[in-house]
Amino acid sequence: MSFYSIAPFIKKYYPEYYSIETYPADKCVRILKVEDKWGVLSNFGRTPINVDGVTFKTSEHLFQMMKFKDRYPVERISNNITYAGKKCYQVKKTAKSYEKEYRRDDWGSMIVDAIKFCLQTKYEQSEEFRKALNESVGCYIVEDQTSFPKKTPDTWGVKPDGDNLVGPNLLGRLLMELRDNGRLEYELPEDALYFIEFLKK
Repeated sequence: MSFYSIAPFIKKYYPEYYSIETYPADKCVRILKVEDKWGVLSNFGRTPINVDGVTFKTSEHLFQMMKFKDRYPVERISNNITYAGKKCYQVKKTAKSYEKEYRRDDWGSMIVDAIKFCLQTKYEQSEEFRKALNESVGCYIVEDQTSFPKKTPDTWGVKPDGDNLVGPNLLGRLLMELRDNGRLEYELPEDALYFIEFLKK
């Protein structure tokens, strides 16, 4: 199993989300590209959010930085510099380059709570995001990974299977939970946001 695999963490720490879901394709709101109609629902949707005085470009930026509690990787990721010292403007790839050496030991046990925190914060601060969620009422929300090279969808999304979209769809499930309840409940370690101090000027 790859060091970067998420599924084992979900199975161990969040079994309620460890399943394969099936949705009728014609009743789904699909998250594909940020530029598309439902792009704001993506974690890469361009909705800046502020946490303790620090602004993050997207909820994905916040989520990726939550993997660390050391100054070095946090500052480097903030400046788009990979472990190899190269510029990379994809925050996920930049963060990934530091994971093996610097990722929090407890990341697996907090990963779903971390994404819930990011989505909840985005919900509270972005009217555009809330509006899109409201417009999706009556439909299933899925992250469509049709264009991904993997044979099967990863933890976050789905892929077509006949007239259905099938996969774990963790992001879509959390978005529907947020939409339907108005809130995501989460519990984070006391030091979950300490890294923000490294980003204050």
